Amino acid sequence: MDYFRKLFFILGSFFFVLSCFLIVIGILAKQTPHSSIYLMFAMAVMSFCMSYLYPQFKQKDERMKLIRAKGMFASFVALMSYLIIFNVGIQFELIYFTASQLIQILSTLMICTVFLSFVIFSKMY
Repeated sequence: MDYFRKLFFILGSFFFVLSCFLIVIGILAKQTPHSSIYLMFAMAVMSFCMSYLYPQFKQKDERMKLIRAKGMFASFVALMSYLIIFNVGIQFELIYFTASQLIQILSTLMICTVFLSFVIFSKMY
């Protein structure tokens, strides 16, 4: 296993354990966990995905350019879907979020969508 691959895996494990710990603390305190935990979870997903993708990304060949292009297109479509869902939900008062919560949730969804789409397309191509 390469050095950077190990580093990404260790960082992913750290972020995952830390976010789980903060969720448990929030539940034990009988309060909703703080919304910044979503970003910490997204960092864990990103680190695990980079741990998997690092050997392929360092090659910088045509296959990786295709995977990046397809992944970014799929992420753009997903982002538009997220925005439509949140917009409709807020317009019809189905969901209630503060502006900071909504930005953190959208950021988390974007980070997870981009890197998970890279993993999915790397398995397909």
